[in-house]
Amino acid sequence: MKKYIYIIVASLSLASCVRDLDTLPLNATDPISEYVYGNSEEAYLTGLTRLYFQFVTNDLTDLQSMDGGASEIIRAFWSVQETTADGAKCSWGNDAWVRALNTNTWSDAQNDAVYAVYVRTLQGISYVNEYLRQTTPAKLQERGVDEVLAAKIAGFRAEARFIRAYLYWMAIDTFGSVPFITEDSPIGGAYYPKQASRKAIFNYCVGELNSLLSEDSGLAQPRHLYPRADRGSAAGLLARMYLNAEVYTGTPMWAETRSVCERIFDMGYALCPQYSDLFRGDNGQNMSARGEFLWAIDYNDFRTQSYGGSSYLLAAALASTDITDQTRPNGQRHGWAGLRVPYEYVERYFAVKGQDYQSGDYQCDDLRGRLFYIKGRSESMEGELYNYMHGWSCLKFNNIPHDQTDASFLEMSATKDFADVDFPMIRLAEIYLIYAEACLHLGQASDALPYVIGLSQRAGVAGPEEITTEWLVAERARELMWEAHRRTDLIRFGLFHTDTYLWPYKGGDDFAGQAFPQYKCIFALPPTELAANPELKQNPGY
Repeated sequence: MKKYIYIIVASLSLASCVRDLDTLPLNATDPISEYVYGNSEEAYLTGLTRLYFQFVTNDLTDLQSMDGGASEIIRAFWSVQETTADGAKCSWGNDAWVRALNTNTWSDAQNDAVYAVYVRTLQGISYVNEYLRQTTPAKLQERGVDEVLAAKIAGFRAEARFIRAYLYWMAIDTFGSVPFITEDSPIGGAYYPKQASRKAIFNYCVGELNSLLSEDSGLAQPRHLYPRADRGSAAGLLARMYLNAEVYTGTPMWAETRSVCERIFDMGYALCPQYSDLFRGDNGQNMSARGEFLWAIDYNDFRTQSYGGSSYLLAAALASTDITDQTRPNGQRHGWAGLRVPYEYVERYFAVKGQDYQSGDYQCDDLRGRLFYIKGRSESMEGELYNYMHGWSCLKFNNIPHDQTDASFLEMSATKDFADVDFPMIRLAEIYLIYAEACLHLGQASDALPYVIGLSQRAGVAGPEEITTEWLVAERARELMWEAHRRTDLIRFGLFHTDTYLWPYKGGDDFAGQAFPQYKCIFALPPTELAANPELKQNPGY
């Protein structure tokens, strides 16, 4: 991250990622170990950096023989969220995880993408817990930390707690019930982390986030520490959790959802005037784009050389034949021929017309729908799910800075192998749509119209006359496409597993799509973890 010192650190050596989650790190080079702390601010900031680093790390210590890039948490979570739904499919049919996610045919057999989400979230939580153990007021006093530094460390601890809440959200959204550990959990010995219900972990995270929003939490005021977390980040995650409360707990929380959104509206965030600028290579430096981000993960071509995150979305969205010395359509130099969008999604939500697959030209009134690439493609994926040249490429993520063209970028920088695009974890447009959904359920939809009309105006299309569930499903598809929301959205709207809404290859190898069992709205716990921890029980249906 641009404001951090980037370091490579030793990981915990774990036979099973969760069996020994809370074992104290024994490697003195590990920045969360008690051995590196003293009364130096740099040591505590380095430990905090290690926690943020969990979102971009490719370390494979706890992931057996997986590909490092594929194991990065943003990439793995994105794959679980998007390729299982209607807006993205992957052509890498030789990768076992791909076929299962593309067609909603996963089982309790270990799936690399799903396994990576499980390990990365719970491993990250264990690191947070150890950081919190090592930064208690008693520990700081023992080390002779003065009051000024202790106050700063209180802020670092608040950021760590936010990171833990975010990781727990990812875990319960994906798996439901997972092992639950905090800084107060036992460590070492024969301790096996116990499983907690989805509802219990939801309630814990909601309590943590509300605590972080208090004036004395130590968490920074909104928009002060980009790309680190602040109170805006905590409020944004809280809004997302409230939005999905009925799925997670059985009880909706629409009034609470509306209230926290209104709190965010007073925090000074603003829509970026140009939608495409939010996903360009300088979005972390462009203050107009940053003004919309409540939290983002920083990617940098020189400092975060990961094949996950934004690099994944850049390179996998094009074939090598799309990239020449004269043109790089999204500003990077690799084409992995992996990810594309079914035509049915493009047509349904963006109403494209006049497409010419030879020249690559097409028309779309919605500016968000002008970020596709179809040159040399064929329209339909029917019978061609694993042929990359069938379907539409999405170039929403673009390494070229917002004030440069493809040609001018090539003149200045033709060698970028990795992403400069910061990945938006929470942004204001999502909060607008959360607010609209809450207001709709409360019978107050008209209150949200000015906000959603702002999104439509930015996209260059007429706003809705009224907010309906159908409009929300479609608008979230347009506004938040490829930002790792879609599976969660379709589950909340009751469309993920049912035959109410079909998409290509839903539920199997039939192009027309079909319903699949409801228990697949969450994934199986990895079999290796069940074998290692007798406290775990498999999710129903698996």
